Amino acid sequence: MEKKHIKSPLTNSFFRYCLVRFLFVIPTVLILVTVVFFLTRLTGDPITVALSGKLPPAEIAARVHQAGYDRPVIVQYIEYLGNLLQGDLGNSTSMSMPVTEILKQYGAATFELAILATIVALVVGIPLGKLAARYRDRWPDVVIRLFSIVCYATPVFFLGLVLKLIFSVYIPILPSSGRVSAFYEAQLQSVPRPTGFNLIDAFQTGDTAIIVDVLQHAILPALALGLLTAATFIRLIRTNLISTLSTDYVFAARSKGVTEKRIVNKHAWKPALMPIITVMGMNIAMMLAGAILTETTFEWKGLGYQLSQVIKARDFNAVQGIVILIAVIVSLTNFIVDVAAAAIDPRIRQKEESK
Repeated sequence: MEKKHIKSPLTNSFFRYCLVRFLFVIPTVLILVTVVFFLTRLTGDPITVALSGKLPPAEIAARVHQAGYDRPVIVQYIEYLGNLLQGDLGNSTSMSMPVTEILKQYGAATFELAILATIVALVVGIPLGKLAARYRDRWPDVVIRLFSIVCYATPVFFLGLVLKLIFSVYIPILPSSGRVSAFYEAQLQSVPRPTGFNLIDAFQTGDTAIIVDVLQHAILPALALGLLTAATFIRLIRTNLISTLSTDYVFAARSKGVTEKRIVNKHAWKPALMPIITVMGMNIAMMLAGAILTETTFEWKGLGYQLSQVIKARDFNAVQGIVILIAVIVSLTNFIVDVAAAAIDPRIRQKEESK
């Protein structure tokens, strides 16, 4: 009797696909760490730059030696990698605190902004993309395409300034900067288990006034950053839906009298979803890059804002720590998107199984 061959889960092609994609994260982060490390060293050591003319040369040299900046760059690099593997990102010279504390203290603010901006992008991008595809080459499509081009072409910092001018100056209904009013800041910090996410901490207080205040502060930064990504979603959804609406099974549905709205939402939407999921992962990197300008524009004290400050101060360790965290987030997000795409799209799984 012939024995059936049972494929072990550990040798499954889908598992192999996920493992290979995950392993790509390591060299990606390592390459970025290496590039940032050597680029920062090309500008000279921060101690000499910051204290030149303020202290005697001998004292400056002593401080440079103590910090280890007078050693060969390759030696500094190897030591930095060794410390990195132990979870030690060093100390910030400009903020006088461990870099890990900076990431904990300001990371939540950036993640909160990115999440809110993603919600804006989805809420704006998906319905408008569907509407543009449904009314292809008619006036709703023209208006929506024009809107997406303007959003995509406008620099995020300029869009932020325009929003501040309109809603904080001409129509003063929203705050122009910060994450929360000074009056409520102490109350947010006094919650039993602060998360750093102001919206979550505001709900912990149970005070409606604090919740409204936090939301008001978040609207303009989330709009400025979210509309940039929404523009990408609009054009991508429109293009994919138009392509899907030209398929035979859609024509068959139309011949049966199915309404155009039902065709778009039920028959065409799911097949057009796959490229959108893929691009969503790619847009995380763009959103984090845009967070630097957005946070600076709105004085939103997150990693983007702090990165702009530590770059000015030539704070090597802080710059490297923030960039490493962003690189890890982007790499892991793309990994999750790849896995989701492989799980949803049978063609990707079939491609892996054929290898």
